[in-house]
Amino acid sequence: MNRTALVIGRYENRNGVTSWRVSGSLHGLRVRRNFKTREEASAEKATLELKSIQTSAGLNTVATVLTGPQIREAEALFQRVAEKSRPLSFYVDFALENYREPERQKSLADAIREYVAAKEHEHVQGQISHPQRLRIGSDLRRMQKHFSKKNVSEITAPALVAFLEQTRPSMKTFNNLRGILGTFFKFAFHRGWVAENPILKVPHYRIRRRRGVAETFSASHAEKFMEQLESFEGGRWVPYFALCLFAGIRPGVPDGEISKLRPESVCLDAGVIHIAAEVSKVREPRKVTIQPNLAAWLRAYPLDRLPIVVGNFHQRRAQFRDKFGLTHDVLRHTFISMFVGKFRSMGEAALQAGNSESIIRKHYLDLKSTAEAEQFFSIMPKQRAALESVPVATARPVDAAA
Repeated sequence: MNRTALVIGRYENRNGVTSWRVSGSLHGLRVRRNFKTREEASAEKATLELKSIQTSAGLNTVATVLTGPQIREAEALFQRVAEKSRPLSFYVDFALENYREPERQKSLADAIREYVAAKEHEHVQGQISHPQRLRIGSDLRRMQKHFSKKNVSEITAPALVAFLEQTRPSMKTFNNLRGILGTFFKFAFHRGWVAENPILKVPHYRIRRRRGVAETFSASHAEKFMEQLESFEGGRWVPYFALCLFAGIRPGVPDGEISKLRPESVCLDAGVIHIAAEVSKVREPRKVTIQPNLAAWLRAYPLDRLPIVVGNFHQRRAQFRDKFGLTHDVLRHTFISMFVGKFRSMGEAALQAGNSESIIRKHYLDLKSTAEAEQFFSIMPKQRAALESVPVATARPVDAAA
């Protein structure tokens, strides 16, 4: 870098007039300028030295109508896009075209707080289940952590896609989370916190499913399983597993259908199990026909003496869960596939199980032969409950804290 060396000296002109000359070099360029007074020469010298410093620092002096803060903001923006492939004007144009100012600003944290409170109210009203409420809260807290200190209106579709893909989820998980975020932003849109729902620009995966993917028990495995239950803890587990396996009641403790089912809803004389809307997962009532073998199991292990769900459920079930491959829905999947195998009616299976015919066709059609289904619905109890060892006091709902 060339140094700046400027001096002020007296200069006698040919006409006898005295001037004050600024002379020297400025970044390799010769400088020689005359002024009438020393003050003018000093001012010019100071101006040239300031320009020299600015040039050395990469600064430029320009005339502008921008204020000091606006100039600093412009400089900061140019630095942010310095390594981008497009000029600053492109990003400004994009923002002007795509961003719409909401009716009022709302922080993401406050918006989530209000939305979760609304879902709590829906849960109290019986509109959504407890697991669904927990899932909504968990996913939104994760989004809040990711977009901390932002307003709802600042979250864009590309930012949501990056958030959804950060853990490399399966397509189904991606779609499920997208659905939760979509209802949240719809809630925000209706309240004027966003000008449009950004989730509408987030892609939804179309998943092609293979038929016959439901995991089931064979008839022989189911028979061996029920036989061992009869000799375990006096048979007090039989009602729960018989209802799930031979009637397809949705399992799950403490939030599944089986946990909400009351003994009086199981009518052996009428041969029907009444699943009320508040018990059903899909909020629609249905009637399940009690098959002859299920009737035999419930008479041998009566619900007026044995609980449908035993206390300390999860810890005690762990004693035999892995041995028999008790995944979450294997009992229900077995019932539906065996029902289709025996009765060859997808429509009736859908009514009994509380599913749609399309779901039955996708997952349960042709999984079981008629012969195996007949064997399954012929599984009968070989013992009776040791009722003298099971006092009536134990026939209580499951401890929700278990």
